[in-house]
Amino acid sequence: MEEATRDGVAAQRERLMESLRIYGGHYAELSRRFAAWLSLHSTDATAVLEIAAAEERGTPLSPARLSERISLSTGATTALLNRLEAAGHITRFREHSDRRIITLRSGGHIQERADEFFGPLARRLDTAMSHYPPQLLEQIESFMTDLNSTMDTHLAEQGTATPRSPDSPGDRTP
Repeated sequence: MEEATRDGVAAQRERLMESLRIYGGHYAELSRRFAAWLSLHSTDATAVLEIAAAEERGTPLSPARLSERISLSTGATTALLNRLEAAGHITRFREHSDRRIITLRSGGHIQERADEFFGPLARRLDTAMSHYPPQLLEQIESFMTDLNSTMDTHLAEQGTATPRSPDSPGDRTP
């Protein structure tokens, strides 16, 4: 009986992970469509959304932080920001006491366009979540925080790991 329970839990976890992968795929497709709707390259649209989301949270991004968030080199991020600024999608501000620090802000029209594009989905997602009690949503929020933290840790470790060549001693079988 205990083995059947373990198998049931393992199957449930697999279904849950598959659902998260499907959600991730949907999110990626939605991002691609948003970029096409704005007539932007997908990386540019991702950057605009990151800048607008950070601004909404009250923690505007610096170019370096944006570079980390979208996994671009500093040079590629500079080129991206130049394009976005020239198109009026973002503005760079020096609003800190340390004038060397640059803060990125989205153009006024970006939030309006994002609301127009994502608004219907946001309402549908809100309706879907409204069927669940706050305690369950709190548990799901905690679960997602744990998953994201685990992924962040894994990515950080992977980013610092040096790939081994097939000739490395640790890869040989005795």
